[in-house]
Formats: sequence, C-alpha cells, structure tokens
Amino acid sequence: MNQRTINKETAFSGKALQTGADVSVVCKPLGTGEGIVFVRTDSPSSVSVTGREGVFSSEGERRTTVGTGGSSVQTVEHLMAALWALGIDNIRVEVFGEELPALDGSAKGFMEALRKGGIKEQNAPREAIRITGKEEVREGNASITLMPHDGFRVSYAIDYPVRSIKKETFAMELDSASFEREIAGARTFCLKHEAEMLMKAGLGKGADFENTLVMDEEGPIGTTLKFRNEPVRHKILDLVGDLYLLGRPLICEVSAERSGHALNGKMVKLIYDKYVKKTKDDIE
Repeated sequence: MNQRTINKETAFSGKALQTGADVSVVCKPLGTGEGIVFVRTDSPSSVSVTGREGVFSSEGERRTTVGTGGSSVQTVEHLMAALWALGIDNIRVEVFGEELPALDGSAKGFMEALRKGGIKEQNAPREAIRITGKEEVREGNASITLMPHDGFRVSYAIDYPVRSIKKETFAMELDSASFEREIAGARTFCLKHEAEMLMKAGLGKGADFENTLVMDEEGPIGTTLKFRNEPVRHKILDLVGDLYLLGRPLICEVSAERSGHALNGKMVKLIYDKYVKKTKDDIE
C-alpha cells in the first residue's frame, strides 16, 4: 500500500471526555513522510508533536497523551485507532483545547468525520514495522507480548470483578474492514464505582450514558450494548490506537492481558527504541 492523507481540510467538535470542555479540531492534509502531527492552537507556546519523533507520554490516568505541558493533547487513542483503520499516515491535527472531543466514545465517530474530507493515496510506499522476535512488557498481572506474524492479529484478555464483564478473551486478525465491522463502534467504559471516583477526581465531565458504558453487575446503565462483549472490544480499540502512536502499522501478533494506556505506552517506547530509533541511528 501507498501512504495516505486526507483529501481536504476537515473540522469537527464536541465535548472532551475527561475535562468536559468544548473542543474544536481541524484536520489538514500533509505530504508524504510527514507523519501524524498534533498542534495545540489554543496555546501560544505550543509546538507540533508527532509519534514518529518519539514524543509520546503515559501521563494521566485512563487516557493517552502526546507531547508535554502546553503542547500536549490528551485522549488521542480513539482518533489514532481511526487513523490506523483508514490507513492514514500523514495528517495535521490542530486542536483548540487540551483534549480531543469524545464524539460517540469510540473510533467510529472519528472515522466518519475523517471520511468527509476524503482519503487520498500518495505517491510513496507505507513504512511498516515488522516485529522480528518476541517483545514483551509486564507490570504486575498485566502484560503485552508481540510475536512475529505475517499480518496483524490482536488478542486481548480482560478480567473484571463484575458479572456483566467477567473474564473473557477476544482475538481476531485485523485489517481496515474487520476493524470497522467488529471493533470501531465499541465505546469506552468504566465500572460504576470507578465512575463515581472519576467524578470526585474532576474527570469524566464530558461522559454521558451514550458515549461511555458505565457497567454495574447487570450491564451498562442508561444504554444497551452494541456488542455482547463491547468492553473487551474497546480495549482492543485502545490498544490499536496506542500502538499507532508509532505512526506506522505493525506486522505482528499482539497478545495483551489486563493492559491499560500506561503499559501500552511502555510497549510503544520499546518498539520505538528497538525498531525505529535504532534504524534512524544506523542510517545516520
């Protein structure tokens, strides 16, 4: 496949999931090899940040952040998953605010917004990262393991102490079509007691029962599931988005168990240092 960008400038807006602030976003096309670039347009000190340069962060709970300080943008994982699914390699994301809007709480809303600008194929091949050996990060009972594989297969195991989620593993070979059909619409979630704790901590201000599944013993409060196992599918969505912070698709098998954004970020750093930065250093 060749690299892709959007055909024309595209804008969307909405409330941020954690801060509840009204946020506007403008996405613009970029040339080949320029990567996925985030810019804060509400901050005069903001500088552009891109995962291709190793500028990613595990700051903050329950969300992924790129950049630092006044240049950081929070909760980028759902947009990144949409960019992966659409095969978009080069795009400038201008954000007026510190966090991306929640939209529908999944990647689907971002995919729909980006498609309005059209997808444009560019005259340069995509740069993928092929995993050549076992790569693993662990923290307590959580882990992520990457193994060589001719394709992109993801397996995720969750284990929550509520009857509506319990212990479950979901695995599938992912490409653009299967991701959109089986993963993209899965919404972010939390347990009922977690929602109460988040609100006390000043987070989750933009959450509602449509963009966030608040799970109790019987199921989601105030809404119905789009998939029987929507929570584990959303964990795969988050993982795909976090891994795409590298700005390049991975060719491998990914097995994750109980991982979250912080551990995902450690794997991104490991792959960047071993497969991206090392290659750059060798060339130089």
